Amino acid sequence: MLNLVSPSNIYFILEKIIKFINSIFFLILLISLTFALILSPPDYLQGDSVRIMYVHVPSAWIALACYTSIAFLSILNFIFKIKNFFLINKSIAPIGLLFTCLAVVTGSIWGQPTWGTWWEWDARLTSMLVLMFFYIGYILAIKTIKNESFAIKISSIIAIVGMINIPIIKYSVDWWNTLHQPASIRLTGSSSIHTSMLMPLLLMLLVLLLYSALIFLMKYKTEIIRMKKKNIKRL
Repeated sequence: MLNLVSPSNIYFILEKIIKFINSIFFLILLISLTFALILSPPDYLQGDSVRIMYVHVPSAWIALACYTSIAFLSILNFIFKIKNFFLINKSIAPIGLLFTCLAVVTGSIWGQPTWGTWWEWDARLTSMLVLMFFYIGYILAIKTIKNESFAIKISSIIAIVGMINIPIIKYSVDWWNTLHQPASIRLTGSSSIHTSMLMPLLLMLLVLLLYSALIFLMKYKTEIIRMKKKNIKRL
C-alpha cells in the first residue's frame, strides 16, 4: 500500500496531472472572477468591499488545510519513518505560508473599511498570525539545519506542536467576543450566506485549490528529482 505513494511510482503521473490542471485552470479562473467581480451582488452593509471575501476566506481554509496535512503526515513519519511524507510536507509548507500571509493581508484590507482599522488584536486575527510564524519556523528548520534527519525531527515537532493553534483559529469566534464575524458556512446546520455569494466563493476556492495543486505538484516533482540526483551521487 505504502509503495503506491513512493516517489518512483508516482513520478511519471505528475506531469500528466500538471498538464491537465494547466489546460483547465485559466478557463475556471475566468469564470470565477466573472462571478466574484461582476455577477455577485454587493453586501447591503459592506458594499463592494465584501468581494475581498472571495480571496480571504478560501485562503484561510487552504492555509488551515495545509498545516493540518503537514502535522498529520509528520505524525505518520514519526511512526513509519517514510521519507516521502517529509518530501510532501516540504512541498506543501510554502503553499501554506503563502495562503496564510494572503489571509492575514486580505483580512487587514477587509478590516479597514469594515471595522475602521487595519489591524486589531482580535482572537481570530492573532491566531492566524501565530499560524504564520509556525509555518516560518517549520520552513526555517528545513532550510537551516544541515543534518537532514535532525531537520525532519525538529520540523515535525514544530508542526505537531502548532496543531494546538488550529482549533483555536477555528473556534476563536465562538470562545471569545471578537470583531471577526462567526462562520457563515456550516457543514452541519444551515448556512447564513446567500447562494449568490456562495457560488463565487466556492468557485474561487476551486481556483485556489487548483493553483495550490499545481504549485505542489511542480515542487514535489522537483524534490523527487533532487532526491534521485543525491542518491546517484552517493553511488
